[in-house]
Amino acid sequence: MRLTHKPLTALLVLFSAFVLTAHAQGKKPLPQLGKSSLKQVVDAMTVEEKAKLVVGMGFKMPGMPPPVKGEKPKPVNIGGFTLPPSDPEAYDVPEKVAGTAGRTHAILRLGIPSITVSDGPAGLRIDPTRPNDKKTYYATAFPVATLLASSWDTALVKKVGVAFGNEIREYGVDVILGPALNIHRNPLGGRNFEYYSEDPLVAGSMTAAIVNGIQSQGVGTSIKHFAANNQETNRNSINTIVSERAMREIYLKGFEIAVKASQPWTVMSSYNRVNGTYTSERRDLQTDILKREWGFKGFVMTDWFGGSDAVAQMNAGNDLLMPGNPDQSDAIVAAVKGGTLSIAQLDANVTRMLKIILKSPTFKGYKYSDKPDLKGHAAVSRMAAAQGMVLLKNEGAALPLTKGKKVAVFGNTSYALIAGGTGSGDVHKAYTVMLPQGLANAGIKVQPALAKAYADYIVDAKAKQPKNPNFFMAPPPIPEMDATSLVEKEADGADAAIITIGRNAGEGADRKVENDFTLTDAEKALINGVSTAFHAKGKKVVVVLNIGGVIEVASWRDSVDGILLAWQPGLEGGNAIADVLSGKVNPSGKLASTFPVAYQDVPSAKNFPGKEFPRPAGQAPNPMVGAPSEVVYQEGVYVGYRYYDSFKIKPAYEFGYGLSYTKFKLSDVKVSAPEFKGSISVSVTVKNTGKIAGKEVVQLYLTAPNQTLDKPAQELKAFAKTGLLAPGQSQVVTLTLHAGDLASFYTDKSAWVADAGEYKVQIGTSSREIAKSVSFNLAKEIVTEKTHKSLTPQVAIDEVINK
Repeated sequence: MRLTHKPLTALLVLFSAFVLTAHAQGKKPLPQLGKSSLKQVVDAMTVEEKAKLVVGMGFKMPGMPPPVKGEKPKPVNIGGFTLPPSDPEAYDVPEKVAGTAGRTHAILRLGIPSITVSDGPAGLRIDPTRPNDKKTYYATAFPVATLLASSWDTALVKKVGVAFGNEIREYGVDVILGPALNIHRNPLGGRNFEYYSEDPLVAGSMTAAIVNGIQSQGVGTSIKHFAANNQETNRNSINTIVSERAMREIYLKGFEIAVKASQPWTVMSSYNRVNGTYTSERRDLQTDILKREWGFKGFVMTDWFGGSDAVAQMNAGNDLLMPGNPDQSDAIVAAVKGGTLSIAQLDANVTRMLKIILKSPTFKGYKYSDKPDLKGHAAVSRMAAAQGMVLLKNEGAALPLTKGKKVAVFGNTSYALIAGGTGSGDVHKAYTVMLPQGLANAGIKVQPALAKAYADYIVDAKAKQPKNPNFFMAPPPIPEMDATSLVEKEADGADAAIITIGRNAGEGADRKVENDFTLTDAEKALINGVSTAFHAKGKKVVVVLNIGGVIEVASWRDSVDGILLAWQPGLEGGNAIADVLSGKVNPSGKLASTFPVAYQDVPSAKNFPGKEFPRPAGQAPNPMVGAPSEVVYQEGVYVGYRYYDSFKIKPAYEFGYGLSYTKFKLSDVKVSAPEFKGSISVSVTVKNTGKIAGKEVVQLYLTAPNQTLDKPAQELKAFAKTGLLAPGQSQVVTLTLHAGDLASFYTDKSAWVADAGEYKVQIGTSSREIAKSVSFNLAKEIVTEKTHKSLTPQVAIDEVINK
């Protein structure tokens, strides 16, 4: 029996011993989970046991000292962060899987096991090494969510989910803490790489696809962060001031789509407040909307150390507090005894958890192998990465590169490729394929002297980097190497140049405008120098963007011939990029977020990341909490392309944009009926009119009548990706609209309403590349759904600021 299975073995032995003892003594055996009804199991639990089940076992953060035996656990300071006290059980009970994020408490006498949850929106985050074990346990770094969304291919994303879910199961984990689907409200969001899109339909559809894939493997997901978690600055203290309409149409809609289409096992509440109250303490959010309106059947867990009041969280319907500490359990017990938390509410929280525990591999006694198919999963990662890359520019057929061509590869991140972002979204992977290796594998020759110069520089620069301040924050990027002295020689010897521009970000901090959203002076000089030298000799220059979030491109794009947006493509990144650059894969990705001309064009630029207030007298700074702060979502529903298209702001590259090595024609657009009655379909013929096989994405935008409510100029309401079409081949794509797709949220009516009048359908290949417009009419207003009045301020704003 392997070490990793000992806790499960011990659990089964204790179960058996307890049952045998009860029979021997002639006593009626206690209810057992899975054999007795849930009510019988819950009724047999003490209040103390219930309070432990809804509070996690604790978190062994790297560098955190264990509690002192015999003493009451105390808060600890690690890396400048003050953390709540740890539960001694986190140190006393062996971990089932080393390096996971947390566990629930077991209640052995009732047959309730502990389940294990792990970080991993882009791959399973576990430790590669284990005590007294010489083996390594690497996980696959899949492409980041933003790249997957850029594929616009839900079937592809589900395939990634199947591979991901298999890895979760075979490493003994029960629930993965992902996917994440918060909206790209602002391009500076530090965790945007973990999120899919600026549009809720894309975000929700991709989330549902990957959840269905993961959960098909018998393990669970935790979609996050619920809700309006769109920044890292002061994430634990920020109070988000936002209208109910913007919440429901933009920031909740993706979660609604995902819940209804995939039923994730769990949902993770976010750190921030919404209109004065922590999201984990809002009953309207966790119970009224999520469970009652949308029919969510799983349980809600907090983000790690999220919220401030355990009892308020239980009353809200936030069922599990993570990572958990003994003080929270004590507070819950006291609240039940004092009457501020009903036993009925606590029983409801416990019951929701038990329903999911029953599904878990741990409860079912699954004998995980610790040997997932990493080679097969790497192939899936490579395939998905190539399918999601976006060709932004290709002047003069700069791409694809022909086999045997000699290329000069510039840029630090060509040789230190960024597979994924930092923090809890990082993955302990066995390798990352760098771009030169990928090009060589594709038969493209990389100039060796330049490659050696970069390799030597990076080794030296990494050795001089400061140590990470904590486990989830990345060190500062290595300054771009000055290649000025090498450029002329390379322009003589190479047939073309590739320049990689890299960006990384993640948990704990947002990006900056200068030298992050914009290029650094060194990067500008590199592009200008290489382009001048190579163009003087009639040779092409291609830029590869190895980035996790949107950057400024308008000021330099005219200097180069091609731009490939590779995002952060996972461990097979170099191969996947080369697959596209070489033409092995015809690019078919489309932007799921707008690239603005300048940062000041972003609708939230003036109020991101909000404003800070003075700390109350005597309150010491604590990075774990952040400063008292608030952010006002003044743009309302006008996020991303909804803003650019409605107010006629020209972007650098619009939402839905992406080039191909072939050409497509959309024709024969038909609407199924002139009048809307329940549903309506729109069909379009897509033909490959070019010379090589490729895929196209059909996008349907809807303009709704707005007699009484201001509405965006157009909104994405459906999309589909074609199959691989050979030259001359056609495919008919049919997209269907239902009543809910026509509706907008009317706050004064607490209802989704489809207004009577003419609806204009625009079919195209981006938000601004429209092939054909057709219309239909809705004769009479339809109230598609009545809702609970929700998301209003529950405490005074000045009270929040001073709390």
